[in-house]
Amino acid sequence: MLKCSLCVNDERTARVEVVDGKPLCRECQVYLRHPIDRRAIRRELEELMEKVDRAIVAYSGGKDSVVALYLAKEVYRVPELEAVMIDHGLMAKEAIENAERIAGHLGVPFTLLRYDYSDIFRNALLKAQSPCRACSKRTMEKLRKYALKKGYKYIITGHELPFGHHPYRLMSGRVVQIRLLSMMSEKERFEILKKLPFEFPELPGYTTNCLVLGPALELYWEKHGHSFEHRRIAALVRYGLMSRERAEKELEKPKVPEWQWDLVRRKLGLDAL
Repeated sequence: MLKCSLCVNDERTARVEVVDGKPLCRECQVYLRHPIDRRAIRRELEELMEKVDRAIVAYSGGKDSVVALYLAKEVYRVPELEAVMIDHGLMAKEAIENAERIAGHLGVPFTLLRYDYSDIFRNALLKAQSPCRACSKRTMEKLRKYALKKGYKYIITGHELPFGHHPYRLMSGRVVQIRLLSMMSEKERFEILKKLPFEFPELPGYTTNCLVLGPALELYWEKHGHSFEHRRIAALVRYGLMSRERAEKELEKPKVPEWQWDLVRRKLGLDAL
């Protein structure tokens, strides 16, 4: 099996060709022709954050959103912040505890909104698909509506990858989503976490907040033979934001403990799985 020499893609996840004697996936070939300018993205982010006076942080209680909240408060010193957490019904209690504890530590008002995403999770598990895109889309729409209701123009999120070559996008209603961790390496993020009272939950997969992700990854692995997060993690390696060794570990098939499977089955009414 051909494996890309630049990222962690292989023939299971992308088309890989030998170019100048080296195997390269199509995504890396495009990147080498049109490389992302990390400094330009960070500079654009700095200029944008100078204008942000009020914002909500899309705050899941996971490691990346915690880093985003820290940056917004302590580095960019946004005058008015609100940390808004969407509990979709299968958030780990440790994530909610982390969210409350760190928001309090940073002195940022914390709002917890509860919704039921059972339809998304049930459908994904029954089809052995990823629930993440549908979950993220619904969450961002709920946050957008919350922002409009409260008069916020900005939603700050903890995504490491930019929107193409830009760290922001304009949403409906002229709300701006800012990916505050755009082009920030995993090492940089972990250095910030060391400064905070963040406790890592023992959850399968790369997550530090979601109980459904591990089961979804396990089922997808059994059906497809790889992780549905492969392309995202390959991009992190391609851009130098994550080491190949770390990426390979993140992409391994997870082993979900029985207690977690039992909880997910019970909450979603999926006794057959």
